[in-house]
Amino acid sequence: MHKKTFLASVFITSFMILTTGCSSISAQKKTALFSKSEKFTRQDSLRGSITPERSWWDLTYYHLNIAVNPDKKFIKGKNTVQYKVLKPHQVLQIDLQPPLKITKATQNNEELKVISEGNAHFIQLKTPQKIGEIQSIDVYYEGKPKEAIRAPWDGGFSWKKDNNGNHFVATSCQGLGASVWWPNKDHMYDEVDSMAISVRVPKNLMDVSNGRLRNIEQHKDNTTTYHWFVDNPINNYGVNVNIGDYVHFSEKYQGEGGELDMNYYVLRDNLKKAKEQFKDAPKMIKAFEYWFGKYPFYKDGFKLVEVPYLGMEHQSSVTYGNQYQNGYLGRDLSGTGWGLKFDFIIIHESGHEWFANNITDKDIADMWIHESFTAYSENLFLDYYYGKKASAEYVIGTRRAIQNDTPIIGHYDVNNEGSGDMYYKGANMLHTIRQLVNDDEKWRQILRGLNSNFYHKTVTTQEIEQYLIEKSGIDLTKVFDQYLRTVKIPEFEYHIENNTLKYRWNNVVKGFNMPLRITINGESKLLTPTENWQTKPIGANTIEIDNNFYIYSKSI
Repeated sequence: MHKKTFLASVFITSFMILTTGCSSISAQKKTALFSKSEKFTRQDSLRGSITPERSWWDLTYYHLNIAVNPDKKFIKGKNTVQYKVLKPHQVLQIDLQPPLKITKATQNNEELKVISEGNAHFIQLKTPQKIGEIQSIDVYYEGKPKEAIRAPWDGGFSWKKDNNGNHFVATSCQGLGASVWWPNKDHMYDEVDSMAISVRVPKNLMDVSNGRLRNIEQHKDNTTTYHWFVDNPINNYGVNVNIGDYVHFSEKYQGEGGELDMNYYVLRDNLKKAKEQFKDAPKMIKAFEYWFGKYPFYKDGFKLVEVPYLGMEHQSSVTYGNQYQNGYLGRDLSGTGWGLKFDFIIIHESGHEWFANNITDKDIADMWIHESFTAYSENLFLDYYYGKKASAEYVIGTRRAIQNDTPIIGHYDVNNEGSGDMYYKGANMLHTIRQLVNDDEKWRQILRGLNSNFYHKTVTTQEIEQYLIEKSGIDLTKVFDQYLRTVKIPEFEYHIENNTLKYRWNNVVKGFNMPLRITINGESKLLTPTENWQTKPIGANTIEIDNNFYIYSKSI
């Protein structure tokens, strides 16, 4: 969940209801005419593009080994970066954001020259880089990392304390980038194949990170190192450190992939509440394995970890701060009542295990792949436990959070995501496509097929679009263009006279001809409007438009 764009808009709009009358259509037209000017810098390109200093090597393994001093808000350590040489090159780009500093970089025990340009650091290699070889470098760094003031809206370290005065520390960095707290190849296109995470903390505290706990190492200076290992590919922003006075409980879930270890780490005082609230976790696995297929990280297990901020989809280490309430901090974002049937953070952030952590976008401009499907997963959870009507009411209710400010897809190669509408506008686009497929089992198999076909892969928008078009058997090209690439919502204009319906699409991309379901005298009919006026005898003077389609309607 990228809270910086979405959740801020939810606070503004959570009690605003979108209408489908003339006023909303007029406002939509004005929004569509508004063009936001954005300027990008070389730093944006160094961060957001596959530079020559990135493209020649493929990540295979990280070992992040750091010591965290909460009293001084200071971290120090190194990252071992192992890679396969794809083509000869002698300069390697590593990203790390100030105020953190790279103190040295070595390869084969030789110190290397580092040329820094803002957040990008160009390491000058001495050893010839031969195609096919596996090489590694050690990047040492230290400093006081950026402090997250309003995590997860901004990123960095959250340095807090629990009610007993113990340090309570966590990282979050989606959008801003993992390089805000550790040196890495900070671009979504290249996921590391596996990773070790070693975190040294004061002895009265525990670190919980991604993957499985392999070893606990006690030191004579009253510190302890927790060694974790991630056995699956992982995206950079999915890596996390969580430090606190944790207590642990667990259970085993018999799922599609066999026995799944489900572990929970919460503050000591919250154990009783957590054991009750976290019952939503196995319910989530059951529903999402039904809709999306096997949980993608059986090797690493599933964890919920309490943190001092709202929550985030860190892979196999989902963080939780929803204050042990149903809804979103006790509120229903849909306004229908259905949002209070589940803990929003457990369901939404865990849904990202399938969309974000399993299927990962190559460029942050395509973040809708993460957020639209995951926002849509909320109503699929309701569908599984409360039925299709409940799920439809929920997703339709979330339309009130849609801003239609800028397109859902952002600018490529500059680390720029699109509108926060990627959440519920994206979810309603998918709900609309479900109506077009008009076969719930086929739709379920399409969602499951996405997660098997793109299992542990990075993808583009074009790949996801093409898959949905191919498997649905419907040309959805104009649907995607309309909802992802413009801020225009289709307007169904119609007029009924002498029992004849006259209708067309307005405010649409050229060639838009999405079918629309209406009801006439209690009978469901499927129309195929175009931009041109059509007429149809209907034997009635009124129609009912199916509100499962995310459109505006206008009787003229």
